[in-house]
This record gives sequence, C-alpha cells and structure tokens, in this order.
Amino acid sequence: MSAAVLCVTGTDTDVGKTVATACLVAAALARGDRVAVYKPAQTGVGPVGAGDVETVARLLGHPDRLTVAEGVRLGPAMAPVDAALEAGGEAAVEALPGLDWHLERIEALALDQDIVLVEGAGGLLVDLTPGGATIADIALGAGAPLAVITRPDLGTLNHTGLTLEAAARRGVRPGTLIVGSWPVEPTAVHRANLGRLRATARDHGYAWGGALPEGLSSAPEQAVSRAATALAAALAGVLPVRLPPRPGR
Repeated sequence: MSAAVLCVTGTDTDVGKTVATACLVAAALARGDRVAVYKPAQTGVGPVGAGDVETVARLLGHPDRLTVAEGVRLGPAMAPVDAALEAGGEAAVEALPGLDWHLERIEALALDQDIVLVEGAGGLLVDLTPGGATIADIALGAGAPLAVITRPDLGTLNHTGLTLEAAARRGVRPGTLIVGSWPVEPTAVHRANLGRLRATARDHGYAWGGALPEGLSSAPEQAVSRAATALAAALAGVLPVRLPPRPGR
C-alpha cells in the first residue's frame, strides 16, 4: 500500500474508539498528512444518520485533508453479523462483504492518502464478515499495527490484558494503548489502573498513548485538537510513518 495503515480497536464497546480515532487524525493532520478514516461496519445508525466516521469529521471541523468512508451500514445496534441477521435474515448476513473486499477498499483509499485509520466495531474479535473476519484479520491483511483503546475503570486490567494477548497470538503488530476517557475526578482505582495499564502496554510492546479527557465526544471541535496536541509527543511515535509515493503519483 502507498499509505501507512493503523487499525483502531477497543477492549469493549463505548470505550472511546471514535474520539481516540479523531485525536489520532488530528495529530496526523497537524504534521501535514492526508488522512482517511474507514469504518468496515457501522451499526446502530439509520440510512441518513451520522456514523462514527462522520463524528470524527465533525469533531475536527470537517478538514479538507480528511476523507471518511464506510464499508456497510446496518440499522440495529448490534455486532455487525447479528445486526445483518436482525435486519434481513441469513440472506443479509451472506450479503455482507468479506475480508478481501475490505482490504481492497483500504488499499483504494491508501492510493491518495498518507495514512488510513481503520476503526473496528466493538472489540478485537467481533465478527465483521460472514466468514468471521475481525479487525485483527484486517490488521494482519493490511500489515497494520493496532491501536487499542481502553477504559480506566474496574475490570480494565483483565480486559486490556486479554485483548493485547489475543492480538499477539494472532501475529498483529503492536501499536499503542490509549485510555479513551479519563474522568475529571479520578478515584484511587482509576489512578492505580493507569499505572498498571502503562506497564501492560510496555510488557506487550505497545507505545503508551496517554489518557484522553472525558467529554470530548460532545465538546467543541477545538477540544479534540487540543487533546491531540497535548498527546502529540506520544502520538508521534504511534502514527505510522508515511511511505514514499509510488512512481508517477
């Protein structure tokens, strides 16, 4: 691929993947990159509603150097294969695109971009295709490192460790670990978990991307850029370096 690719997943749903993706995009835009965000499967949104990639664009003020795209959109707020089954039965499941189709979409986006970020649905092992391909398979197929977004609450140490170990067992390249929503008034549990999460990232070969302040999803567009700027040093080591252009590009 002519662009670098970074896949984004979470330790669970609602951990801040989309906000973290927006911050990664903001960091890439700040260094002059052209960026695409691809969502293989968007669920829980109707035909004209704003999905996650549109949310990324809105949070950043719809910058000119940002392209967003979805693979498929399904109305039920469920895992993609289950959403297809709920919406249209087995025929709808079989109609979902496969892994190769998604990789081709990513490669097509990469032709005109410096970086493509691929945001999964839910966690690492949620099926995105009828054949059971996951964001881990997309990362492997695209040769992409993985950004894992986690939460700081009780239970996160187990969920995060399981996610990083599962990715490693599948041969996925480590990228970064980011806390997607850090509370304004952290408790002793939050503070203890933050230190343990940093150690977990280090032990699994992941860069520490820091903790994003809670509330960014409903904040003014400048807030996301400020958050990305605050994490710029960490994110600079996380974002893949863009590859040299192909001849004639």
